[in-house]
Amino acid sequence: MVERVTELMMSQDVVTNVDSDMTALTQTESELASGKRINQPSDDPYGTSVILDLNDNLSEQTNYSNNNTDGTAWLNTASSALTSINNAVETIRELVVEGANDTNSSSDDQSAASEVNELIDEIKQEANSQYDGNYVFSGSDSSTAPYATGSNDTYQGNSGSVTRQIGANESVQVNTDLSSVLGNGSGSNDGLLLDTLRQVATDLQNGSQTGLETDLGNLDTNVDSLQALQSNVGVLTDRLSDAASEVQSEQSADNTQLASTQDADEATLTTQYSTESAAYEAALEAGAKIIEESLTDFLSS
Repeated sequence: MVERVTELMMSQDVVTNVDSDMTALTQTESELASGKRINQPSDDPYGTSVILDLNDNLSEQTNYSNNNTDGTAWLNTASSALTSINNAVETIRELVVEGANDTNSSSDDQSAASEVNELIDEIKQEANSQYDGNYVFSGSDSSTAPYATGSNDTYQGNSGSVTRQIGANESVQVNTDLSSVLGNGSGSNDGLLLDTLRQVATDLQNGSQTGLETDLGNLDTNVDSLQALQSNVGVLTDRLSDAASEVQSEQSADNTQLASTQDADEATLTTQYSTESAAYEAALEAGAKIIEESLTDFLSS
């Protein structure tokens, strides 16, 4: 009776050893196949929690990066339009200087007035610049063109902000209040750029040197405001660039930690697999011998 209990225990030990070796071998095979050290939470509960936190951080950083890219493109669109507007205004200023110097004939002044009106149209077209289907100078009402074509210079947008979150505690306003420089044109008497330019066209048509001299001073004030707006766009673009570098640095650090926590060491696993495979085969052979001997002893008793 004692002998049979011992044989049963030996058989159970064999099964346990074989099962243990097979489990270890299967785990190693799984890690080799996936390239991951942790394939399910039970493999390493603490490591799994670290991986989940890192993946959440990386997801947030991806959102910040996308917002940064979008904001930068918005600002680049605004910057390009402001540069074009500035160039047009500089051309108009040259026409004003020529007209104020009394060197132009009447037909020259009329031609200059027509050119000014054409340049005003170009300025308003630039003011209607879009990025990804949105008008960048319309405030938060980005589906509405800020300025209509033709003689109506009234601003059609609003004063709302368009912001992008570029960090955990950092948001940036990416839209630019161009209406604070262009204004609402003739009749508004707001002294802003479109009002000044409409008056320039009128004074050129009338050959008014005194008027043009006044226009020149107003125009220079408007240009200063325009350039200040351009400078602000540049500052915001630099800020986004710095934020993008910070996000990239954080992504790199998190990806490195994620790899060290999650990824398997292929060289070590390959050696481990060979060792475990040999141990498993040895356990099978040893178990087969023990069971065979036990069966022989039982049949001969």
